[in-house]
Amino acid sequence: MMELLSPAGGWEAMVAAVQNGADAVYMGFGGLNARRSARNFTDEEFREAVAYCHLRGVKVYLTLNTLVTDRELPAAAEALKKASDMGVDAILIQDWGIWRLAREIAPDVPLHASTQMSLHTLGGACRAAELGLERVVLARELSRRDIHTITRGCPAEIEVFGHGALCMCYSGQCEMSAVIGGRSGNRGACAQPCRLPYGVNEKAAGGHPLSLKDANLADYVQELEQMGVACLKLEGRMKRSEYVAVITGIYRRLLDEKRGPSREESRQLEAAFSRSGFTDGYYKGRTGPEMFGTRPENAPEPKELFARAKAGYSREDSRRVPVDMVCTLRAGEPVSLTASAGGHVVRAEGPTPEEARNRALTAEELQSRLEKTGGTVFRPRETRVELEEGLMLPASAVNALRRQALEGLEAALAQPPVRRTGTPSPLPQAQPGPDAPVLTCSIMRPEQLTEPLAQCETVYVPAELLEKLDLDRWAEMTHICAVLPRIFRTEDQAALRALLQRHREHLSAVAIGNLGHLPIAESLGLPLWGDLGLNLFNSESLLFWKELGLEAAAVSMELRWQQLRDLRKVLPCEAVVYGRLPLMIMENCVIRNELGCRDAGRDYADRSPAGAQFPLVGQWGHRCEIENSKVLFLADKPEWRQLGLTRARLRFTTESPEECVRVLRAYQGRSDYRPDQLTRGLFYRGVE
Repeated sequence: MMELLSPAGGWEAMVAAVQNGADAVYMGFGGLNARRSARNFTDEEFREAVAYCHLRGVKVYLTLNTLVTDRELPAAAEALKKASDMGVDAILIQDWGIWRLAREIAPDVPLHASTQMSLHTLGGACRAAELGLERVVLARELSRRDIHTITRGCPAEIEVFGHGALCMCYSGQCEMSAVIGGRSGNRGACAQPCRLPYGVNEKAAGGHPLSLKDANLADYVQELEQMGVACLKLEGRMKRSEYVAVITGIYRRLLDEKRGPSREESRQLEAAFSRSGFTDGYYKGRTGPEMFGTRPENAPEPKELFARAKAGYSREDSRRVPVDMVCTLRAGEPVSLTASAGGHVVRAEGPTPEEARNRALTAEELQSRLEKTGGTVFRPRETRVELEEGLMLPASAVNALRRQALEGLEAALAQPPVRRTGTPSPLPQAQPGPDAPVLTCSIMRPEQLTEPLAQCETVYVPAELLEKLDLDRWAEMTHICAVLPRIFRTEDQAALRALLQRHREHLSAVAIGNLGHLPIAESLGLPLWGDLGLNLFNSESLLFWKELGLEAAAVSMELRWQQLRDLRKVLPCEAVVYGRLPLMIMENCVIRNELGCRDAGRDYADRSPAGAQFPLVGQWGHRCEIENSKVLFLADKPEWRQLGLTRARLRFTTESPEECVRVLRAYQGRSDYRPDQLTRGLFYRGVE
């Protein structure tokens, strides 16, 4: 049966999930998880929670699914060791540096690929499986067809989000909260700016074109199970425990009874939490404005529903463990009781029975006393008594024997498995970087590439533009690096590969921003360079990608200049030093939803009263990307030249060809040009 995985943002929510039928819970401790604002757990609480769950046959997955800095790597290593010692059943990860640490420190703990890895194709999921990830949590934007394709072809288990909040941006690719307010969604601190009002090509007037309704796949539970989906995930570590109880209980019944929700269950799901109702748009492959909604600030709390839910998980333990017992009572031998549950067997001994002076102990009386398991996690399933006649044993001795056996069995069930542990290998020494980086640039429109721009050491060209450029001409003037689209679909793989193959002789490299790009590009015989979508945040992740075959890499836009400087650059590294930073890439095209399907021109999302205008640009597959309202500009600052970078990228998006040249000359030190609307981005302030 498909596993039901529930959120546990704190102890009470964990209890609510377990008592309402969750097969597994996901939760975090410390600050290295994607919901840092949740209650989360102290180390001791987490250890007790693991024991509580394992006693009841419920698995525990630790969320260690954020990007970590080099300074945080020791804390991540310690968290991995603790998790292994505590007996967690798996660890969810986003950062490939964490993957490297986990393989060395906790090699016996299964790893799951978090949705923050942005895996959304069969090729990406299969490559994750080859790297030893036992489960892949798919992007929430996938349709039933996409999910079926991946479950059918991937050897790893597949996990799908079934209920709860939807991000407007693909998880792991959102920079909006980080760039606007310094709170990184990739580090568990998202401020949810997508829930604010925006206007499209006009002042914001109460519309919410970036606020998606919550997903609700209750009608498709059986279909998902038939597809081969291994796990159905319920979102909500920031939600209250009563919410967790309600949605877990309903989905538990749907799975057990192999049916869709009743009208009353649908009403309860909506009452527990919704934003103008729910959506199944992504699952059905139908995007559009009907997928969007908000939650009023004065939305009524379902007091009666939540009171019943709280009473249910607070009053009694509904997940008592069935136990089988065999008691042997013979003359001249100590009484013995063998108790078994969950594959564990415990044997306890008591005093030697005496010959009965008045009335002998009967088998029925002994069985009745043994089955008094109230106050424990156990409930008797089968009790067998082997009793010689004419013997007596005080009730207190029987009670003590039962207590001793069940306590031993409880300890055995909660005992963490014996696992190997190791220490991380030291990072190799890196070659010193150049005194100053060479300039590269990326374009979004063919007309932006002019002869002055070809002075850049490399020009990054989106793969879909390759056939719109005179590559014979440009490849003689500069190096051309083809950029694969961050988001695509399994059926696009062949077309993208063919596109690269056709223009291979003109290309100097291919930029990859997703694990799923490797099957497309790795056998073309071209150098592979890591792009921004890989979220390279620390030296361990750089080493991971070097070992996977990359020859250069662009590092995260969220790193401060000191963090950039201190990276152990085992690969030639590049950073964006100019341009509008990409804030979101979206399956739901804002331009099409608000203005109709058309070529992206000067469309923008307006955030009034701040007056910020965020350009909207088209991407592969009729997707949409939001760019920052201000351009990152560092030409007048010295630090970007002093970081040991091999390359420094000028990222051109909405600029005219003439503006591109002016910017280039400023970075070459040939002019004092400064854009009107500029920002220093995260170069100095970094992120939480």
